[in-house]
Amino acid sequence: MSEQIEHDVILRLEEVSKVYSGIVAVKRADLELRRGAVNVLVGENGAGKSTLMKIIAGVERPTLGRIVLDGETVSFDSPADAQAHGIGMIFQELNLFSNMSVAENIFATREIKRGILGIDHKAQVEKANAFLDRLDAGISAETMVEDLPIGQQQLVEIAKAMSLNARILIMDEPTSALSAAEVEILFKVIAELKAQGVAIVYISHRLEELMRIGDYITVLRDGQITGHAMVRDIDTKWIVRSMIGSDAKDFAKAADHELGPEAFRAEEISLPRRTGGLAVDHVSLSVRSGEILGIYGLMGAGRSEFFECVIGRHRHSTGKIFIDGQEVRAQDTTGRIKRGLALIPEDRQREGLVQVLSIASNLTLASLERFTRIFHIKAGDEKQGIKDMIRDLSIKAPNPDFEVTSMSGGNQQKVVIGKALMTNPKVLLMDEPSRGIDVGAKADVFRTMRRLAAQGLAILFSTSDLEEVMALSDRIAVLSNGKLVAVFDRSEATEEAIIAASAKGHGQQGKLAS
Repeated sequence: MSEQIEHDVILRLEEVSKVYSGIVAVKRADLELRRGAVNVLVGENGAGKSTLMKIIAGVERPTLGRIVLDGETVSFDSPADAQAHGIGMIFQELNLFSNMSVAENIFATREIKRGILGIDHKAQVEKANAFLDRLDAGISAETMVEDLPIGQQQLVEIAKAMSLNARILIMDEPTSALSAAEVEILFKVIAELKAQGVAIVYISHRLEELMRIGDYITVLRDGQITGHAMVRDIDTKWIVRSMIGSDAKDFAKAADHELGPEAFRAEEISLPRRTGGLAVDHVSLSVRSGEILGIYGLMGAGRSEFFECVIGRHRHSTGKIFIDGQEVRAQDTTGRIKRGLALIPEDRQREGLVQVLSIASNLTLASLERFTRIFHIKAGDEKQGIKDMIRDLSIKAPNPDFEVTSMSGGNQQKVVIGKALMTNPKVLLMDEPSRGIDVGAKADVFRTMRRLAAQGLAILFSTSDLEEVMALSDRIAVLSNGKLVAVFDRSEATEEAIIAASAKGHGQQGKLAS
């Protein structure tokens, strides 16, 4: 079979536009999706990628234009309508019911029934386990979703999409919370789906992934499609240049500045697991004023759990923390924020934002006391603070009074960062701050981190991205299986040494700087 026949067009968007409250999210887009191929879609946050995919998946209806499926014009009134036409979508923001089991989530609204006997739970568990096994997820379908870490929840979302037996499968940032091993398994599944003739739409900010698995690429900028190509004919520089008009992949490495005295110290932080053992195992580290400490580790290393202990989310954790040499005795999150700690959580949707509130209200949610005089909020000061933060973080917010969910994922992440910064912290904890953020937005966030460090803020950020941790950190701490296994100065750190330390989980011990 020739490539032309194998990759025939299954769906076409013609002159599609989408307008929200006068704001054009997508403008006259023409897009072709090819059968049995990975159709890559790239663009900065806010470029319109997710909006375009929601139109195809029946979540949104186009303001103008038409959708042509198998040569016929179609109109989708709902996601169920799109699914009936063979279209499934893995959303960037997890779309799961936390109080239901994995199997119940996979078959939600499509339950397997035994006539008048109702739902066949046993059959659902068996079928769900089969999908999970294909992903080597290591999850029982009977597990409650709320008991899973975010990476495994991402695998559940993928399994749910696979269960649709879709002809077109849209994957919006499917690997953002996956480990390297899980990404490899997902790519094998994608190869299987391609061989079965499924048209894959793949959205990711990890450019190397796109180059590896993509067949066709479409670039969006400011709601408009600005380029098409076959992936084999381009490189990552072409992608970045098409997205932001520049070759630079700027991680904003600023000139060195003098570090101040110790701003934060953790001593013997431990967190027991419900299943036994320790999720955080006697971790001790310190950070100086103006220093960026990168915490590197793979999924399950204990990075998020360590941050949660420090911010006061686990009352049963043990150990001590100090700010400016003084022990922090407050056990609750509010008390620790008042002492100068702030956390930017990994899961912005569930833990970082109140989705029914506006952009402005989310920004000031943790710092209202700063704008309060007796019983009244000083509206002018609050408005100016919001304006300054939107400017400083380059947040694309045409109207701060719009709901925060009207923004792209990357801009929502910036709002979470802004909310933390508005508490004027001394120590900033950033858990995977670049998750779901494009090249341009990453540069904005990382420039902000460098600027804040230069102003004396102590920053601890966790990441599983080697390039980020090498480029941004003054020192790099490696966690594995809940333990601190090595700390490297930037001058002595190598990718090989960091990977070796994280893989072994023991062995070489770096030196803790005071």
